[in-house]
Amino acid sequence: MALLKDKVAVVTGGAQGLGLAVAERFVAEGAHVVLGDVDLDRARAAAAELGAAQAIRCDVTSEDEVTALVAAAVTAYGGLDIMVNNAGVLRDATMRTMSLDDFRLVIDTHVQGTWLGVRAASAHMREHGGGSIVNMSSISGKVGNVGQTNYSAAKAAIVGLTKAAAKEVAHLGVRINAIQPGLIRTPMTETMRAEIWQQRLAEIPMRRFGEPAEVAAVACFLASDLAGYMTGTVLEVTGGRHM
Repeated sequence: MALLKDKVAVVTGGAQGLGLAVAERFVAEGAHVVLGDVDLDRARAAAAELGAAQAIRCDVTSEDEVTALVAAAVTAYGGLDIMVNNAGVLRDATMRTMSLDDFRLVIDTHVQGTWLGVRAASAHMREHGGGSIVNMSSISGKVGNVGQTNYSAAKAAIVGLTKAAAKEVAHLGVRINAIQPGLIRTPMTETMRAEIWQQRLAEIPMRRFGEPAEVAAVACFLASDLAGYMTGTVLEVTGGRHM
């Protein structure tokens, strides 16, 4: 039986990379999916390929647009069972060269965007019998990376946000968990310089990069009833890196 049969899910940053892989797995498991992304054309193309999906333009730093995204899912499919806060950006630079604007953009997109998604989704779920929220952190939020003071700070903050929010709504049937992917082959990570890729590959006991589908499988597990007694947890999908 499909794990997410007739469930309604929203995935931010769903037009490509990890978000699209999550959406693909959710649809394969029987869910209806709404893709939220700033690139509406790409999101629409992805939704057309998926079939059981719709696309909505959403800048996750905008309270109004995140609220509208959740409302669109409820209007289209009659409810909201799953929210995946995945949207993100990179603006890597050392502290000496990083601009304040680039620091703020990464913090706002990841932390504020996740908080807005958690708040909007849980507000609906708590009134309708519960649901599952999955936040996308990163192993960078556990160990930190040179040139990523903004990104590492943001991804660490998502862990704390996940745990605090999970405590607030657990008694209402809303579960909130996080995933910390390691080095996953996505359009965003492939912008890294070749020597950095090789350096990080050497740190992975499994001696390979992860694939988006492997992160999507964990998101599907957390979204499903298989994880019904899990909340406030952080699952690492890293090939053993930084154990």
